[in-house]
Amino acid sequence: MSVNIIGFMLVDAPYSALNNSGPDAGERTENTIAVKSIRKGRDVFPYISAQALRYWWRETLKSKCQWQMSPITRQEGIAFTEANPFKYPDDDVFGYMRAPKGDKGGAVTRLSPLKNSPLLAIVPNQVVNDYGTMSRQQDDPVIHEHQFYSTVMHGIFSLDLSSVGVFLGSYKTGQRHLNEKLIEKHKDSIAASNAVKKDNYYVLPKTERVKRAKDTIAVLPFISGGAKSALHLTDVTPKLLVLTILNSGNHIFMNLAKNDNGKPSFNIKALEQVLTDYADYLATDVYIARREGFMDEIEESLKDFEKKEFGNKKVTYNSDGSFNKTVDAFVAQIEAQIPE
Repeated sequence: MSVNIIGFMLVDAPYSALNNSGPDAGERTENTIAVKSIRKGRDVFPYISAQALRYWWRETLKSKCQWQMSPITRQEGIAFTEANPFKYPDDDVFGYMRAPKGDKGGAVTRLSPLKNSPLLAIVPNQVVNDYGTMSRQQDDPVIHEHQFYSTVMHGIFSLDLSSVGVFLGSYKTGQRHLNEKLIEKHKDSIAASNAVKKDNYYVLPKTERVKRAKDTIAVLPFISGGAKSALHLTDVTPKLLVLTILNSGNHIFMNLAKNDNGKPSFNIKALEQVLTDYADYLATDVYIARREGFMDEIEESLKDFEKKEFGNKKVTYNSDGSFNKTVDAFVAQIEAQIPE
């Protein structure tokens, strides 16, 4: 049975252009930068790509947790990492695909234990075009234009605790983490990591698996990034988080965002329903963290929700009145849920 951290997040983007798609050929000026968005009928929903969020997440782990990142090799239009999850925790947690040209049959793939959706606006948004000029000298100014929006975005993520620090040494349908060449190439890293070979896979010591899993979740209150920061400076850390560990591969927090007559909202009734239905699969309590000043109108509802129990699990909301302490309290539960 898989054991998964599952999470739901809301990100406040009050005046933002966090992820851009490049020049927009249909606009009035030649150098208009468009934001990424999708359409449903006539409605426009800005979004942040899953890849962008993963980039912010990875960079935060590098800066805050001093993760040593896997070097990238570029080769005739393709790029790949070292595929050395023993030495580089990002190869482990974020996965990889390595298929050098000319290396027939040598391709390896690791499905990422960390999975996340894009961040999508909860309600339709009117994207605004903002004009600017390059006019520091006496010459004629050069007009440029970019789009931005004001919205709240939602997304989900999961971390497979059964897979962190566990690497297949043989082929399995859809993935092959290592091959003979890589095992030989990484033999020093394997020895240094104290990995143990069991049947057809390698396992890192539990202390290292716990550290990698804890780091991945603990940095959520510190994630930073986003385009146009010089002009918009959006804080991209989650403003509301729901976290638990589930003895299942299902992601039950998919539908917790709500369009409430044009206003973004958090659907507490939907959360109660899925926790009731999956109470027998909850491995830990449910932790909810909310930043003061964001969706203050749901404060009393969340306090009432904290009184509920689901099976033998309870709800913790803003532990000690702190968003970060709530995340830390959840992170402290991870070690007991990682298989030996």
